Amino acid sequence: MSATSAPADRSDGNDVTGPSDLPTSALSTPSAPATSKTPTPTHTTPTTPASVPKSGSGTFTTAKASGSASGHGRIRRYKVEVEGGIELSSSSAAHEIQGILADPRGWTADGRDGFQLVSSGYADFVIKIATPDTVDAICGSAGLLTHGEVNCDVGATVVVNLKRWMLGSPEFDGPITEYRALIINHEVGHRIGHGHESCPGPGKLAPVMMQQIKGLHGCLANEWPYDSKGRYIQGPPAP
Repeated sequence: MSATSAPADRSDGNDVTGPSDLPTSALSTPSAPATSKTPTPTHTTPTTPASVPKSGSGTFTTAKASGSASGHGRIRRYKVEVEGGIELSSSSAAHEIQGILADPRGWTADGRDGFQLVSSGYADFVIKIATPDTVDAICGSAGLLTHGEVNCDVGATVVVNLKRWMLGSPEFDGPITEYRALIINHEVGHRIGHGHESCPGPGKLAPVMMQQIKGLHGCLANEWPYDSKGRYIQGPPAP
């Protein structure tokens, strides 16, 4: 599959640029997730809180976690950082993200991309998990409007909104761990050159590069770029 070049800076949420792009339900606390259609990740599903803090310390702790490389071709090294002042273990988050990026249904299935979690030295990109206010500040510095609701991709930094990480999205009916896989796979998809895609047709799986938080348009929520048989889940380029 050919990759589509994407801008270095974007508001992703999977991504939206402001509340006007979000369905009304996306601005409220989602209901409890339903049973997923796909195998659950190997990590333990956490308890979903009713709310998350709006702001944190504004400083970040790099996870003291690292692992072996997964995938083939270009191996991108990445770090995971978590904002201070919130109850989220940076190490646990890093290992969860590592499991997502190493999953055989993830981007390593393309045979040309790989990833390695590191805690020091050079990194190709950094994944920051931050409170809504801090996300707005970081993304806003690049002119991106996240309005306390969504994620963004700025330069070599993926900024994950703690609200989405902990509460998921009302457009996604799977467990919170699977929505986290969608966040990471969507944002890292941009990092390796993929642009947005649209729903390929009613009843079909939504591509991971579709902005699923905006609505599924007849597609089924999906968090993986590839299916269990190694086939890319693709839709037409988004307009």
